[in-house]
Amino acid sequence: MATKQEIREKKWDYLTEHKLGRFPFPLQNRIPNFKGAEQAAQFVTTIPAYQEAKVIKVNPDAPQLPIRAQVLRDGKVLLVPTPRLKAGFIMVKPEWVPDGEERKGASLSHIKSYGKEIPLAEIPVIGLFFVGSVALHRDGRRVGKGAGYADREYAIIRELGNPDVPIVGTIHSAQLTDEDIPRDPFDLTVDWIATETELIKINSEYEKPGGIQWDLVTEEELEDMPVLRELLERKK
Repeated sequence: MATKQEIREKKWDYLTEHKLGRFPFPLQNRIPNFKGAEQAAQFVTTIPAYQEAKVIKVNPDAPQLPIRAQVLRDGKVLLVPTPRLKAGFIMVKPEWVPDGEERKGASLSHIKSYGKEIPLAEIPVIGLFFVGSVALHRDGRRVGKGAGYADREYAIIRELGNPDVPIVGTIHSAQLTDEDIPRDPFDLTVDWIATETELIKINSEYEKPGGIQWDLVTEEELEDMPVLRELLERKK
């Protein structure tokens, strides 16, 4: 069985070699931006859970910018985690973004001008959850860039009482893998995969995290992510 890191390296190298990536470069050590991200975002809009959701959480990476902009165009509330979860989440309401400025309002360089960081107590109920990925298996298993933030973000909203919601990953079709991805109990799996050519519904047998596995949280993580310490204090 290949390790997650070996799978990551294969995908980063393949996308680079076949010129399937886009700025920012290099593609290595990040959620790679890919050619066709806009087409993948359009597939996403046909998912029933997308159409019904009023609040959608989308990761802050470059390949999901088209989705973040579309969420605002469609009159939905956008929730984006701050980098490394240093300050929790940023909320952008569609009425805060003038018509035609949705892409700018959803970009990391400008999002704070349109939205605001919100405390845990103000996070609304999320109806759909997007994650960035380096590789995805058709059974829902996922390989991220290795930092574990997507898993942690989902666990956080579950700790806050958010119901289990569908998870979507958008990738280039070349990021699909048949490798037997190793999986830990806290690893997030996806329910839908959107590529530049198709939308894939997953019937996953894997259970999603129901909250934070506090026994695995280090003191260093509590220092680096104040949101975790706040959650821990709320539990006491």
